[in-house]
Amino acid sequence: MSSPSLTSEVAGEPTQTGTAVLETATSAIQSFGPLKKIHQHLCAFHFYGHDMTRQVEAHHFCGHQNEEMRQCLIYDSAEADARLIGLEYIVSERLFLTLPDSEKRLWHSHEYEVKSGVLYMPGVPGPIQRKDMEKVSKTYGKVYHFWQVDKGDNLPLGLPQVMFSITRDGQLYDNLIQDLEKRYGVDVAKERENRAYMTGPDHGIHPMANGGGEGLQTVLRETDCKPPRVFV
Repeated sequence: MSSPSLTSEVAGEPTQTGTAVLETATSAIQSFGPLKKIHQHLCAFHFYGHDMTRQVEAHHFCGHQNEEMRQCLIYDSAEADARLIGLEYIVSERLFLTLPDSEKRLWHSHEYEVKSGVLYMPGVPGPIQRKDMEKVSKTYGKVYHFWQVDKGDNLPLGLPQVMFSITRDGQLYDNLIQDLEKRYGVDVAKERENRAYMTGPDHGIHPMANGGGEGLQTVLRETDCKPPRVFV
């Protein structure tokens, strides 16, 4: 099974020299504290919570908030001109279990994508990756994508959508795996063997995770604004 491939240029005029000079100046002066906490590049695949046929390569640039929670900016590639397409929050099983059941449905498990070898750190030696993957395998993630690059959109259109990760064999398009292996020199089958010893959440994957087994889609509806006000 193969996925469709759509690419598009970002709408807008090319960056002007004056803008580039300004960016160089501000980057030398300002600290960018939150961005400096980013220490890790993870690559995986997400599918739309309401449509598993729409699968997207997702490059996560992550930083730890503490030992049990990390937050990631998600881009459509690892190139300098990559588009920021979403966000993911990753929490420990302990924190996940404190969430109400209605919230748990928005979070997905990571056990399968880790153990399958599909979730990986580009350029990082396998033994080093596995030390962290042992932890990630037990976690849960909450993802929203803002830019539907798989549709060829040249701007982030529509509503943010909840995304999920693969949970069993046969879900991920073969061509996505093959392209991954070619570009990054990854041997998914071999890494799967190397990660066979890893375990998922201590209490097993919660039945309310991964949408509770159902599809989820973000929708927009009109509602009263509190307090009442006039929009102009």
